[in-house]
Amino acid sequence: MADALEQLKQRLAEVYDLQAVARLLTWDQQTMMPAAGAAIRAEHAGTLRRIAHERFIAGETGRLLDELRSREDSLDPDSDDACLIRISRRDYEKEVRVPTELRAEMARAASQARQVWVEARAKSDFKAFLPALERNVELRRRYVACFENVDEPYDILLDDFEPETKTADVRPIFDEVKAELVPLIAELRDVDVEDGFLTGDFPPDRQEALVKDLVRTLGMRPDSWRLDPTEHPFASGAGVDDIRITTAYDPSELFSLFATIHEYGHGLYQHQLPRNLERLPIGTACSLGIHESQSRLWENLVGRGRPFWRFYYARLQQSFPEQLGGVELERFYRAINRVQPSLIRIHADEVTYGMHVILRFELEQDMINGRVELAELPEIWNQRMYEYLGVEVPDDAQGVLQDVHWSSGLIGYFATYLLGTVMSVQIWHGLVADVPDVEEQIERGEFGSLRAWLGEHVHAQGRRHPPQETLRRAVGETIRARPYLDYLDQKFRRDLAA
Repeated sequence: MADALEQLKQRLAEVYDLQAVARLLTWDQQTMMPAAGAAIRAEHAGTLRRIAHERFIAGETGRLLDELRSREDSLDPDSDDACLIRISRRDYEKEVRVPTELRAEMARAASQARQVWVEARAKSDFKAFLPALERNVELRRRYVACFENVDEPYDILLDDFEPETKTADVRPIFDEVKAELVPLIAELRDVDVEDGFLTGDFPPDRQEALVKDLVRTLGMRPDSWRLDPTEHPFASGAGVDDIRITTAYDPSELFSLFATIHEYGHGLYQHQLPRNLERLPIGTACSLGIHESQSRLWENLVGRGRPFWRFYYARLQQSFPEQLGGVELERFYRAINRVQPSLIRIHADEVTYGMHVILRFELEQDMINGRVELAELPEIWNQRMYEYLGVEVPDDAQGVLQDVHWSSGLIGYFATYLLGTVMSVQIWHGLVADVPDVEEQIERGEFGSLRAWLGEHVHAQGRRHPPQETLRRAVGETIRARPYLDYLDQKFRRDLAA
């Protein structure tokens, strides 16, 4: 068994390396690559995806997994080796159904579409993006068709991002959230909050200096990360000590502040994955929902909380004295937590954010099931934005073209944003139960206990278990909407309304 297991680990490590290089190429495309390089970059992406897929689904991988099957019973089911065999078999049985050329074409099409999206968004021209989107959706439908006995086509796509989670698991959670968010938004949207000082002249060079200080303050090994500007913020990297954080600077507002805290949460998760399992499937993140729980916890539970700003607000004022020097802390705190329906998901406040995600979750199902004509997406998007949030969409750039995901072929991804947001509150409650003075520590600028708790209970668990089992082991329960909804009620109806 030892020999077969070591051979499997070596094969899996090689696949990881190829995938890591592909991630770096994607990072480069969205941060450094000249626009004219898009065509050849698509070929790079397709080649890497093809080689990685061929290596993983090769008969030798199946043979090794078959050999290990007969010996699994002798292992502790919670041991690293047992978890590795179990997860690898699950991945193999899914991937072996997918033709290698389809995987390669999906990667090429996504790489090509990303550059088309950048140009179409700049011109606010959905029609220019439509052929690339149609190609991505067609390829995802072909991918779904590789699987038999599927309850819902969307299940296959969702499972890529949130393993062992079905659409039927997500829908009742989102329905419960939607039922309470709609009246809460209606109640809070007209509350008058002074926030004019959050728009003005915020030079990007000073923003950059501030957010780099912010990452250093929150804490990560200094030589393990970098931060770069991009069109749509994201976090990536090639290993636990190669963390690529990105953000976006708007000279008229401080969006970069919360975008950076959000992406720091993703980066810290990657940084605190189990080092002894690096380059193996169980040494990667559990799921994108769990990943998002980390970024949303840092962005909202920490970054939009009073304790953090009692510590950090003076530094922000020092960076922008003309804009914020005369603004007292409580005014600033209320301004950054104002509930105001808006066009852009990544700019949304905590209360309205969920409706942005639910809209996309619904549209993705309609797209993959053929219930909508893709050419009609802008019209449908605009109608639902008005229905759900009461906002009128003036153009495609601020509407259906605002997110990078569909250009990247990431259909099935959006649900994880709200799943992660819901779980972030449950994880925060678990953290506070174990570290009762965590808010006092944050107020003193001490983040070590917070990082350590998340590291032990979430990050270091890697992908040993499915997301809901990972959550249960961390906080004693699986996903529930109630803690999240109670948190919103307490913060926005009671605390901020006082």
